[in-house]
Amino acid sequence: MATLGVCFVIMLVALDQTIVGTALPTIVAELKGFDLYAWVATSYLLTSVITVPIFGRLGDYFGRKPFLIASIIIFVIASMLCGMANSMLFLVLARGLQGIGGGMLVGTAFASIADLFPDPHVRLRWQIILSASYGIATSVGPSLGGFLTQSLGWRWVFYVNLPVGIISLFFALRYLPHIRHIKHQGKIRLDWGGALLITIALGCLQLLVELLPRHGLSLSMLALMVVGVGAFLGLWKWEQRVEQPIVPFEMFRDPAMSSLFILSVLAGFAMFSMLMYAPLLFQGGFGMSPREAGLLVTPLVACITVASIVNGRIVTRIPNPNLMMYVGFLLIALSCLGIVLAQRGSPNSFILVTMLLGGLGLGLVLPNLTVFAQQSASREYLGIATALLQSLRMIGGMLGTAVTGTLVTQMYGSGVARALESDHAAQWLADFKDPEILVNHDIQSTLLAQMLQAGHNGSALLDAARDALVGAIHMGIALAIVAAVAGLWMVRRVPLIRFAARQKIEPVMSE
Repeated sequence: MATLGVCFVIMLVALDQTIVGTALPTIVAELKGFDLYAWVATSYLLTSVITVPIFGRLGDYFGRKPFLIASIIIFVIASMLCGMANSMLFLVLARGLQGIGGGMLVGTAFASIADLFPDPHVRLRWQIILSASYGIATSVGPSLGGFLTQSLGWRWVFYVNLPVGIISLFFALRYLPHIRHIKHQGKIRLDWGGALLITIALGCLQLLVELLPRHGLSLSMLALMVVGVGAFLGLWKWEQRVEQPIVPFEMFRDPAMSSLFILSVLAGFAMFSMLMYAPLLFQGGFGMSPREAGLLVTPLVACITVASIVNGRIVTRIPNPNLMMYVGFLLIALSCLGIVLAQRGSPNSFILVTMLLGGLGLGLVLPNLTVFAQQSASREYLGIATALLQSLRMIGGMLGTAVTGTLVTQMYGSGVARALESDHAAQWLADFKDPEILVNHDIQSTLLAQMLQAGHNGSALLDAARDALVGAIHMGIALAIVAAVAGLWMVRRVPLIRFAARQKIEPVMSE
């Protein structure tokens, strides 16, 4: 029953991550303030990526139940405020509060399963249900968001979190035990300095990721980079002096943990590069409709869940569980290669197989990162190890999005500029600068009519812009191939993970 409650909690976060995107255009149309469009997502990511490691560690000290309950309450209240928003600024602030609750949920929910089931054989059987609940919520989110927005209004995209949150709260209060793994003789001193440095470091990284593709390597971006790097170095020095650090850096000296942390960054890099830019390639580069692109991307998301379930049945029964990670990173590399080789004339079956391979690869890598880390980390570091894996995957995703986004922006912009200059149509550069022109057919029709009146072949220039976008995304995804191959090489540094036939671990229980 406690695990069922954790499933609802995970569904709450997964649903919110995918349901809001569908409603965003409608929200902006009603509330105005297009300049804050991206910040509806950014404010959530910014606060959640900061709170994941902080509350993952605090859960080790104080037990996860209090933070799980607090996070559900914060998330539900923030969802209510999002639904009541009367301006974009109010919505952005409410999303920031929602991100705090979401980060606390991620930082505590995944580690709660390891608390409930210390035996990895039993834990993996139950994690199949967790993977299924996450996959169902992720798959249903976009279509549910569209249905609610069209039928009941965009505010119900946020209000739908209320019943799921209330059910989660009931199960957490009623059935989740209060487990603490660390006995303390004296008073626990909270590492406020570490929390502040984590906030500055990850905050600068997130802002850099959001702003760099748009503003380039300007003076302000360099300043932000310097502050972020300084905060990371300061965190490393500070945590070595503190008695009870939020991020115990001795974990990074463990060859298994350090390798798994690096693998999490590489997996996040490849995963977010595919998830963010494959749909843009299909719609903007290949000229597909949103529905066609959505059908082609669906296997990538769906197969993550399928492979996670299959992995849970296999990994404890083979002599070398690390083989699953090798297979996973190999499939991710092949999937990225397939995206790079895909062209406008490529058959849909080829693209479907490419997406399927990517989903299967991610489904073998992501759960095993968590399982291997929980198997390798000592009980006192269980929460922070699990939380750091989630944070580092998000950081890898942010890096992948930033690097690929910058590359796509620069290469697409220069390719379009060359095509327009060769046709003496440089005055239309502002209209072609944003790849949205390749996706929005209404804007395309208006622009093509204007260019025809001016004596330019708009269709040919549009095709040139599509080719520039395809080349730019191919180059960006090629970096994801490098990340996947680096992951394949890095797996060999992970010591052989062994699952004992039986484990007897007695945590410290308190209520």
